[in-house]
Amino acid sequence: MANSGDLSGGDPTGYQAAEAGSGSHVGRLNSLRASVLGANDGIVSTAGIVIGVAGATLVPFAILTAGIAGLTAGALSMAVGEYVSVSAQRDTEKALLEKERRELAEMPEEELAELAGLYEAKGLTAELALHVATQLHAHDALAAHAETELGIDPENLTSPWTAALSSAVSFTIGSLLPLLAIVLAPTSLKIPITVVAVAAALVLTGYLSARAGGTPYSRSIFRNVVGGLLAMAVTYGIGRLVGHSLG
Repeated sequence: MANSGDLSGGDPTGYQAAEAGSGSHVGRLNSLRASVLGANDGIVSTAGIVIGVAGATLVPFAILTAGIAGLTAGALSMAVGEYVSVSAQRDTEKALLEKERRELAEMPEEELAELAGLYEAKGLTAELALHVATQLHAHDALAAHAETELGIDPENLTSPWTAALSSAVSFTIGSLLPLLAIVLAPTSLKIPITVVAVAAALVLTGYLSARAGGTPYSRSIFRNVVGGLLAMAVTYGIGRLVGHSLG
């Protein structure tokens, strides 16, 4: 009788087929990283800005202006940062692949021996490792070396434009919640409503990131919420201090 807690849900064959059909996790994890980072940054950064301004003044126009400026600057910063970092990564991957192409063209026998050695180091016998390496060389030598030696999929290089757009959009979406919460809330409740809305949003992003990544929910939610509340507390305190000093 199958255990209801099994990963396969009682159908190991179907589970394995679905997992194989889902393809590489690398692209999804990169997109998840950029999206979650962008959303969390949008929530926490914009919340920190508007809460900080609210600590000095509750004038709606001042809070709205600061929030929109923070949203715009943050989204652009996230997009540029992701584009630059991922472009550097992609350039490195391309350079490594080009080097591997030259090595395969100029010293094929040595490269075959190198690949066999890598498989042997993973636990295959020398004979089987050479057989596997020979078969893979005949099929697609570059892909075999890229995957085993470099950890790169030549057909699935990281995309700087995708990372940049994903970060900018997710930052903007994350920023809208604290901005709308503090602008639309009654004057006397602006700060508590914003804090509650931000905490709820951070619980949601923590839950979604943990679910997508297969990690414990409580840990992800805890660090999201605690970090966000701490950031808001610090910026609110600074806003109060500056407001009283200048006032």
